[in-house]
Amino acid sequence: MAHWDYRLGGSVFVRQFARRLEIASPGGFPTGITTENILDQQSPRNRRLSEALGRCGLIERSGQGLNLMVESAIRQSKPLPDFSGSNAHEVRLKIEGTVRDPKFVQFLERLSEEKLRHFSTYDFLALDAIAKESPLNEATLSRLPGLVEAGAIESQGRGRGTRYHLSRNFYATLGRSGATTRKRGLDHETNKALLEKHLIDSGTGGAPMADLLQVLPALSRAHLKRLLDELRTEGRAHLTGEKRGARWSFPKNRQYGSTNQVGTGK
Repeated sequence: MAHWDYRLGGSVFVRQFARRLEIASPGGFPTGITTENILDQQSPRNRRLSEALGRCGLIERSGQGLNLMVESAIRQSKPLPDFSGSNAHEVRLKIEGTVRDPKFVQFLERLSEEKLRHFSTYDFLALDAIAKESPLNEATLSRLPGLVEAGAIESQGRGRGTRYHLSRNFYATLGRSGATTRKRGLDHETNKALLEKHLIDSGTGGAPMADLLQVLPALSRAHLKRLLDELRTEGRAHLTGEKRGARWSFPKNRQYGSTNQVGTGK
């Protein structure tokens, strides 16, 4: 009723299926509103009608409806509201009812309701993206420090190379507490193995730091240096020269894949 474009002659359709609802409403999004900014921008099509419905207690305050839908979907581990199929003449909304991951619901229930009450919509979106291992956008990236402080997620690494995953409580809910250690350690050892492979491929001439930064572009120079220092301590890398002339290489007296320590390479 509040968003209907009454200049058009169509009707609002609500179709109910076993596991989803589909809503089609005449009129496209109001001017300036898109699926990208709909959580932040407000442009009520029928302001007076919205105010009247709000005073009657039939709708929430302006601009909060979709935020509540998104937060509820994530807290129930359901797909996010889907506006695909909308066009300039009609808004289509699909709301899925299938619970994807009951353990994720249990994980959120372990967080105190006091903490969840202070979460913004983008906090929930960040948690959802991390749980699904999906890319984070600028709006959700800014919420990560607060989620770490709340104990909802944990961080690994520093700078641009920082990675995030759900906290130990999530894996404890799954009965897989060891998965946290595996998840934290896998990237670390994989990155070292990639550096070691590049050193082997570089031959006796070695590789400058600039080349190694290209092997792992997501990591900062300081993070890469820590990995190389670990490899050197384990006898899996050797450093010669200084500053611009510095070169990292694979030790001549070491066999690739060996676990024996053959010196520090100093």
